[in-house]
Amino acid sequence: MTTGTLISLRRARVRYGPLEALHGVTLAAPGPGLTVLLGRNGSGRTTALRALAGLVPLSEGSVVWDGSEVTRVPAYERARRGLRLVPERQAVFGSLTVRENLELAAPEESSALEAFPELRPLLSRRAGTLSGGEQRMLALARALSARPRVMLADEPAQGMSPAVAARTYALLGSLDACVVVAEQRLPPVPRDRAVLVYELRRGRVVFGGEAHELAHRTARNGGAADG
Repeated sequence: MTTGTLISLRRARVRYGPLEALHGVTLAAPGPGLTVLLGRNGSGRTTALRALAGLVPLSEGSVVWDGSEVTRVPAYERARRGLRLVPERQAVFGSLTVRENLELAAPEESSALEAFPELRPLLSRRAGTLSGGEQRMLALARALSARPRVMLADEPAQGMSPAVAARTYALLGSLDACVVVAEQRLPPVPRDRAVLVYELRRGRVVFGGEAHELAHRTARNGGAADG
């Protein structure tokens, strides 16, 4: 049982050349539990995920995991320690079959398909021929088969039907792991457990709290959250 897992950004700044994508962002994702990074394109939510994963360097600030600073720990070492990232694009090997994709992730793991039985009849298909939603299922199944301690996913339910998206979020919310997802809008998060939400806008955190608090604020403002 995972206890006390926590990954966080502390006053994190990330630059892409002359442009700064994160302006001193501080956020913390506990686990087991689900944390949502909410924001429109360009808000910094994807950059925050990539910073947690070690795929982009910080120009200032730090990444802390379970009380230890891992800012300079490379991405492959974070993966060895149990961190998995499901990016928005190129999350599967398109030239390989569904079965080969799963075998690469966990050669002896057969439970990956339990979460997404829709993939069973597609095992012999090349991943590049799948629909967008099917590729998301495959990418998530690959990550889940590794039994991650920290799972980061960028728009995990993109392209899925509403029913499958709801099932996906119920699954993510039930994992014995620290799960952080990036979404443009608040997804169908489980209502029977606390879900932490950080809303980002132009590289800054403008809201941090539980999902129901954001829903109340949105209702009070008479419209959708401004991400």
